[in-house]
Amino acid sequence: MATAVASARPATVRRAPRRIRPARIVLHAFLILMVVVWLFPLLWALFTSLRTYGDTALHGYISWPADGLTLINYQTFVTESDLPLYYVNTLLIALPGVVLTLLLASMVAFCCTQFSWKFNLTVLLIFTAGNLLPQQVIIVPLFLLYKATPIAMLGSIDVGTRFSFALFSDNNLLYDQYIGVILIHIVFQTGFATFVLSNYMKTITKEITESALVDGANVFRIWWSVILPLCRPALAALATLLFTFMYNDFFWALVLMKTGDKRPITTALNNLQGEFFSNNNLIAAGALLVCIPPILLYILLQKQFIAGLTLGSTKG
Repeated sequence: MATAVASARPATVRRAPRRIRPARIVLHAFLILMVVVWLFPLLWALFTSLRTYGDTALHGYISWPADGLTLINYQTFVTESDLPLYYVNTLLIALPGVVLTLLLASMVAFCCTQFSWKFNLTVLLIFTAGNLLPQQVIIVPLFLLYKATPIAMLGSIDVGTRFSFALFSDNNLLYDQYIGVILIHIVFQTGFATFVLSNYMKTITKEITESALVDGANVFRIWWSVILPLCRPALAALATLLFTFMYNDFFWALVLMKTGDKRPITTALNNLQGEFFSNNNLIAAGALLVCIPPILLYILLQKQFIAGLTLGSTKG
């Protein structure tokens, strides 16, 4: 009986050990090397930020700190750089810029993909071509334009005794205003957002728009209530990318703003750069604190961020 049961069981098949190909070893070695290359600057900045300037000046950067690691650079940066003010300034620029860019780009992409008209391809090319213009080319004419463009002064919003934000303008000019930096971000980011959203909206069949028109919905209602809900994955991915772009901007805030208390967080690092002396340990601590919000945003919206890298590359 035992022999019969044993014979009924399937024989255990021994698999030969999987052979590791040389190409796979090379690939993993290359990937590990790339991880080290990418992480080394971050880890080096972290190590530098945990040392005092006096210790590095005495023993050099390639040495273990004689007095141990310390958080004094982080404390100094938070107290001396007025970090909360710069964070608020950044949000006042980035959040409206992201929202307005997505609204404008989605309108253009909707009109160019869901309707057939004579100049839809031309309009799409004009918006997309804006990304090909180097920003440095228009510094001088844009600066003069901002200095000569009057806008209304509608008072200010006061938050406590420390934060005061002008509505549109506090000097009746477009120059040195939050709205001015927001507008330039919208101009340069709308082309990229339009290109991505138009490729995504091409996957939405036009029959949906035609059915809504037959049911009596107007164009604005179709865009807002029908198309935008279908584009939520694309909008979420683009919002992540656009916020990262605008948050990291240093160029336009430096050119179009002269008041230091209005500039975004990236300029807080520039304020640490002295004319004759720079505390690199303090700058490293500041750089790590400044990069925390984009890192947190990436962690929270990782799926949308990764999807944004390939958004619109495939159809269907």
